[in-house]
Amino acid sequence: MEFRHNVVFLVDVDNTLLDNDRIVSDLMLYLEHEVGPVRQQRYWTIFEEIRARLGYADYLGALQRYRVENPRDSHLLQLSSFLIDYPFADRVYPGALDTLEHLRPFGPTVILTDGDVVFQPLKVSRSGLSEAVDGRVLIYVHKEQMLTDVEERYPAEHYVMIDDKLRILAAMKAVWGRRLTTVFPRQGHYAEDPRELARYSAADVLVQRIGDLATADINQLLLGTPQEPSPPGQPANANIRPVIQ
Repeated sequence: MEFRHNVVFLVDVDNTLLDNDRIVSDLMLYLEHEVGPVRQQRYWTIFEEIRARLGYADYLGALQRYRVENPRDSHLLQLSSFLIDYPFADRVYPGALDTLEHLRPFGPTVILTDGDVVFQPLKVSRSGLSEAVDGRVLIYVHKEQMLTDVEERYPAEHYVMIDDKLRILAAMKAVWGRRLTTVFPRQGHYAEDPRELARYSAADVLVQRIGDLATADINQLLLGTPQEPSPPGQPANANIRPVIQ
């Protein structure tokens, strides 16, 4: 008989555990300094074209296309080094690692993210997130379309998905239904986009930041019942709003 966990926690990376908006901002500043505003804008135009076609962010792929257009650009190697050597560990959100540790006794924690096959694994590894989940990392082009594969790798009675994109949470909920608890940390530009907020159904649980889950009562969180008042000096639970009816 196949072993099934009671619960498996699936956690996104960009703007969920890792401040990806800050990484992009740093890259924009570096690009403008190294190649000027015109070529910086050209890089981002290429980047958005590739993302529209592939469905995920491909920073290195955009850099390759930029190189084809600018084969004599002497700043190319520095730009590549900036991406490869970026201090990703410094961009892990406060409380993110504490949250992963807090979830550990309840069930396996698994990184579930979209991305390319080079830069995204590097980001997950260099940030320390892979080690924090004991190497349980799944990277797909469209993770919401790969739930059968996720379930085969980590069978469970119930899943919890923590993600900053309501679109992803809604798509997964449509497949797994009541077997899935969706948790929406309101971080990053997608989480603050009024069009995204209006377009998709609310998540089962809303938190203002990933660190709010580091002191959450996980049993109550799974049931969607109200949290008990936080002890003095631990206000995080006050920011957790279960909304399961």
